[in-house]
Amino acid sequence: MPELPEVEVVRRGLADHVLDRRIARVEVLHPRAVRRHPTGADDFTGRLTGRTLSAAARRGKYLWLELDTAGPGGDALLAHLGMSGQMLVEPPDAPDEKHLRVRVRFDDDGPELRFVDQRTFGGLSVHPLAAAAGGGLVPEPVAHIARDPMDPAFSADDAVAALRRRRTEVKRALLDQTVVSGIGNIYADEALWRARLHGTRPTGKLTRAQGHAVLDAATTVMHEALAQGGTSFDALYVNVNGASGYFDRSLNVYGQADRACRRCGTPIRRDAFMNRSSFTCPRCQPAPRPRR
Repeated sequence: MPELPEVEVVRRGLADHVLDRRIARVEVLHPRAVRRHPTGADDFTGRLTGRTLSAAARRGKYLWLELDTAGPGGDALLAHLGMSGQMLVEPPDAPDEKHLRVRVRFDDDGPELRFVDQRTFGGLSVHPLAAAAGGGLVPEPVAHIARDPMDPAFSADDAVAALRRRRTEVKRALLDQTVVSGIGNIYADEALWRARLHGTRPTGKLTRAQGHAVLDAATTVMHEALAQGGTSFDALYVNVNGASGYFDRSLNVYGQADRACRRCGTPIRRDAFMNRSSFTCPRCQPAPRPRR
């Protein structure tokens, strides 16, 4: 599933290609693509037609396009990319993609916006903007999401305090989007490796220095991934022009099972984790001792 760098790549592409353009027509080609819109496909198209896309915004892994002059009481088009969702900008005469779900045409007859989703886990919906728990205006379904490390208003001190208040393991806390947003399985493993912390360390035993170290590492690795267009493990994650990122070539632990750690040479270990996997270096990231 796309994490913060991949979503930010898409957000920047949308900001370059679709802002300040008025929507002429919207076509919903698959009902599952708008299932998160509470009042159905007809209302979805009606609430977008004639509106102007005024800003492309993001919090953590969540992406939205503000409509008209957005502010308190305004609306936004919220995009959930799911496992395979793509926001593509294509010429109107380009052939339809096999898994095209929603098409947005503009009144300037220029490139159109297409939502393509092979697995149909993602979707689009329109929601009012609301005050978020961490400050700022976001679509209502995102109001509970914490700020992310790339947000200018992000407070590392507050995020570390929130991590240490949780009664869980540090990796689980990093994936909790109400604590700090944008960090998923890939970048959590990479950040923990850089900070030399094991993901099963109890958050109650995490020092402030360790909390800052792992958040600093997450921020650094996500900036590096962003510079390389994000991480692409298959052809389903692409930017608005259909190009894949290539940060997967720079991953130190994630997906590197049995390969030598780049820091100490110890084979990387893979463990099952929440129906997924965790990757660690047994030497650089010793597991905490089990409680007696």
